[in-house]
Amino acid sequence: MYRLLIVDDEEIITEALYEVFNQFMPGELDICKAFSAKEALNWLSRTRIDIVLTDIRMPGMSGLELMEEIRIYWPRCRIIFLTGYSEFEYAYQAIQKLNVRYLLKTEGYTKVTQTVQEVIYEINNENQMNNLLEQSQEQMDTLEFMAQSEYFRHFLQDSQTIYKHQGSVIQEFERLNIALDPKVPVVLALGHLSYSFEAAYIEKSELFSLTRVIWNSFMTEQINSVALVDKYGDLLWFLQPSQLKDEKFTNHLIKYMEGTLELIQRACLETQGITISFTISGRSCTWNEITNQYERLRQLQRMKIGDGVSLIQTDRVEQTITSNSNEGFRLGPKMEVLSAHLDAGRSEEFFKCFDEVVQYTLNMSESVHRSVESYYSLALVLLSYINRFGLHHHIGEYSKLMLLDKHISMTEGFQYLQLLAEHMFKQKFMNEQNRASLIIGKIRKFVKDHLSEDLSLVRLAEVHYFNPSYLSRFFKQEHGVNLSEYIDECRIKKAKELLCNGDLKVRDVALLVGYEAAHSFTRFFKRATGMTPQEYRDSIIVERYSG
Repeated sequence: MYRLLIVDDEEIITEALYEVFNQFMPGELDICKAFSAKEALNWLSRTRIDIVLTDIRMPGMSGLELMEEIRIYWPRCRIIFLTGYSEFEYAYQAIQKLNVRYLLKTEGYTKVTQTVQEVIYEINNENQMNNLLEQSQEQMDTLEFMAQSEYFRHFLQDSQTIYKHQGSVIQEFERLNIALDPKVPVVLALGHLSYSFEAAYIEKSELFSLTRVIWNSFMTEQINSVALVDKYGDLLWFLQPSQLKDEKFTNHLIKYMEGTLELIQRACLETQGITISFTISGRSCTWNEITNQYERLRQLQRMKIGDGVSLIQTDRVEQTITSNSNEGFRLGPKMEVLSAHLDAGRSEEFFKCFDEVVQYTLNMSESVHRSVESYYSLALVLLSYINRFGLHHHIGEYSKLMLLDKHISMTEGFQYLQLLAEHMFKQKFMNEQNRASLIIGKIRKFVKDHLSEDLSLVRLAEVHYFNPSYLSRFFKQEHGVNLSEYIDECRIKKAKELLCNGDLKVRDVALLVGYEAAHSFTRFFKRATGMTPQEYRDSIIVERYSG
């Protein structure tokens, strides 16, 4: 979903354009409006803006000055200036720049919508894989990438100890040609690709490589980053703003990341046919905090709603992440795979791997100690999950989990573990369904309680800590209607109730359901009911007297 911001100090023009575009591409174009450049800057600091349609002459800050601010916040944003004949020379200097167009105000709504559609077409074309590959710079040499990845995997294990020797770290960054500054805080972004579990190693490697190409095509100019594939098969980026970027962009970095990751998700879906979910730091962290920040991102990723959804989560906790000195039993490769399947809710893959471990254990001619180790390794995977997600009172009897002697035989013990795992998968599914229902309920209540306020997708996303595009898809998926349609339904219902009160003027009713301009409310009401507000009120009065 692309986001269009309409900016004009004349209310009647802004409202009219807002209505036109709300009907233009419903579900595909998210519309925001501002009545001044200052208000526009507020939108730019809050969310990604893809297209700005703005008057070129406004009090306080002109469209040209606004253009320079847009370049700081969202460099890829397209700008369309609305001008008069007398302003052409004033606008000429602007339209010489990349991604800028102009329209005469006399050309009408059809020309405006046509131009916006052309701009969307250009954005889509630019994001196609062929163009991305042509624009991307030569990728890092394979051996260099492998060396950097191995170094950062080592860093993830115990960053606090490694960073005690800062001088050595600086030298290692230089030797490995790492394009990051070890003296400057870093942001982490964890990406989970929803590829098939049966995908071959080479196929996965190609997906990772193409994803990195897409990432670089969007980030290279603004961001310095290094990527690696972690032990769970997820992509992890270490990133810093480019040294050429000013302080304003640095402060805007997390919002920039959230907005740009949406575009990366879209490009991955269109070019590779796969979804990718991101979990990112809510703040920059020092290099000695990396191990703890990475583990926290993994925990947040495990708690996401559903699987295979293009979700963007931001760690918004501001407190310092404390270290965990007790990491517990260190599982082998099979146990790590089982833990990953359990966390992601992949029951079929989990039980397939579980059965492999059980059959190997029961059939091998090793000592009994190896069999005991296999049982307790599996039991620890389940116990770790129970403790992390507080499932102690939701999965039935688990007192024998760490008591092998309570089982009659080794076979009975493994059957007990399998039954317990089945209960855990059922509980995970129920929790996700309940969480989705709870979130939808909160959104619906907020809409009903705040009909007179700003109910833009961006505002609702901020209040409920969602990414705007994901919130729109999530609401439609869970509730069956578009969020904008639901808001309109609530406004119509509330307006009808208020119009029954003869003491309220139509303008008062308009304000109470979120319309500052009475004429805009009238058009909205008539489009939904076939009557103007006054006609509806009159019909109610006639019904009362005739009854």
